[in-house]
Amino acid sequence: MQDKITRILKAIADPTRREIFHALVVASTALPITQISNLFDISRQGVTKHIKTLEEAGLIHISNKGRERFCYANAEPLMEVNKWLKFYEKFWDNAIGNLESYLDDKA
Repeated sequence: MQDKITRILKAIADPTRREIFHALVVASTALPITQISNLFDISRQGVTKHIKTLEEAGLIHISNKGRERFCYANAEPLMEVNKWLKFYEKFWDNAIGNLESYLDDKA
């Protein structure tokens, strides 16, 4: 599980990869790599490398239709990150509760 989370976090750590993923989520449909690369001021090869990282994390699936490769978003792996973060949420809540108590005592 940890390796999976590491791949996901690595994938979303880069702003360009986040934008690619966001564009696919907003589109709600598969987009050809050519169309995705037209959204960015980097080479198609650069976009393809970002897409590969997103694919390795499971955030993008690629299908071939003829000569064109289509990408579509898969947000499900983000649930793993969400579960991981939920564990730490109790510590944040406790810290905020402790701060609130401390401030109430000082008032």
